[in-house]
Amino acid sequence: MFFRSIRMLAAAAVTALACVTHAAVPLPALNVDTSQTSVSGLSSGGFMANQLGIAYSATFRGVGIFAAGPYMCAGHSNYTACMYNATISSAMLSTMQTDINNWSTSGAIDNKSNIATQKIFMFVGSSDTTVGPNPMAGLKTQYTNNGVPAANLTYVQRASTAHVFPTDFDSTGNNACGTAASPYISNCSYDGAKEALSKFYGTLNPRNNAPAAANYIEFDQTAFTSNPGMASSGWIYVPSSCSSGAQCKLHVALHGCQQSTDKINTQFVKNTGYTRWADTNNIIVLFPQTKVDNTSRSTAASGSLANPNACWDWIGWYGTNFSQKAGTQMAAIKAMVDKVSSGAGSGGGGGGSGSLPAPTAVATSGATTSTMAITWGAVSGAASYNVFRNGNKVNATGVTATTYTDTGLAAATTYTWTVAGVDSAGTQGATSAGATGTTTGTAPPPATCYTASNYAHTTAGRAHQSGGYALANGSNQNMGLWNTFTTTTLKMTGTNYYIIGTCP
Repeated sequence: MFFRSIRMLAAAAVTALACVTHAAVPLPALNVDTSQTSVSGLSSGGFMANQLGIAYSATFRGVGIFAAGPYMCAGHSNYTACMYNATISSAMLSTMQTDINNWSTSGAIDNKSNIATQKIFMFVGSSDTTVGPNPMAGLKTQYTNNGVPAANLTYVQRASTAHVFPTDFDSTGNNACGTAASPYISNCSYDGAKEALSKFYGTLNPRNNAPAAANYIEFDQTAFTSNPGMASSGWIYVPSSCSSGAQCKLHVALHGCQQSTDKINTQFVKNTGYTRWADTNNIIVLFPQTKVDNTSRSTAASGSLANPNACWDWIGWYGTNFSQKAGTQMAAIKAMVDKVSSGAGSGGGGGGSGSLPAPTAVATSGATTSTMAITWGAVSGAASYNVFRNGNKVNATGVTATTYTDTGLAAATTYTWTVAGVDSAGTQGATSAGATGTTTGTAPPPATCYTASNYAHTTAGRAHQSGGYALANGSNQNMGLWNTFTTTTLKMTGTNYYIIGTCP
């Protein structure tokens, strides 16, 4: 997916895909809780996510890295020493740390003390030979050296997984989980987007597997940069609740090399699973885009190189300050984040910027197996109210009464609700203290998972084969080739009903 791929893929034709026909529009300004901004990325996007997280540590409260390496690794060493499963030595990490220390003092990056408060999610496949576990281990050490506590850092190394973005569903054009090939998005029976977002935001509402096409917006990137490595347009996913004025969280998702829209159209935007979770959890997802740059440019430590795979700049194509706040691609993404977060009511702490006080006497009652009634005291000047379950807005339109019945809940489960008033201008006020409640009934038994070869699944009666492929009983999900070499994890969710997935 990086430079080794240049030799392998330069002569290969890109898979024919429908051209992007949407006209780019200005990036919208929305109501964003600026204390809930996060970033993640794969490969070069993972390196860039790490750079953004360290340089703008006061902005990004969560950082997700899928198969990348330490901050400033390629600033001092040839890029090959930072990937291909190269070992990152303690001396290399010490040199990188000197940059972090010095730039934190000078202001070239935000104060490094913020890093220790971030939530970090890391993922790499054990079969990843493009980046590999060793550079990720070096990155984990770098975060630990900068004070990130064990509770804030999740590191997943998954077997039989190559250099890919992992999902738990099939999409047209995906490559096999154990093979590093375009589009580098694979059904690995592991929901990478969910796991990263859950690390940043806690328990999520169930996802929507069919996000509305109208919520995908192609926006004009030229308003933020003229960098030759960035495309003229990017993408943003805005859930309907967020476009209607609800205060939402913001996540930046960065594709890897060979995954820009000029390479694979919108597959990274639509097939990675980010938008499925964003749609039901009040999360706006920003997808900035790079483009092919065939001009050979001097880099920090890797000589003169072109960028034909449309990678994010983690080696210094576009200036020696590529990993600092002033780096051209870094500053462009930060400017996009600032624009999205500049809408009415944006602010921190889960509340709005309006003057309405927080509702008092919030309480729960009338629990059933799937519903809960929430009540609160009236707020003077409030035209309506928003109700939040576990931090996520649940009402589609403003609630004009001082009671709301929340539905679609799981049995025998404890939730927390908060309420905020909204004035006649649509500005949300302060959020109330939380009120907890537990639904009635009995929690369903834990799901049972089985990991085996596709052939073994069929002989055990969990799957059947058709046309040389194994299909899960009940859901009929395609598990891949029917043989003894392809391994799949199946989750039993009902009598003779299995889905591709993992158990908690």
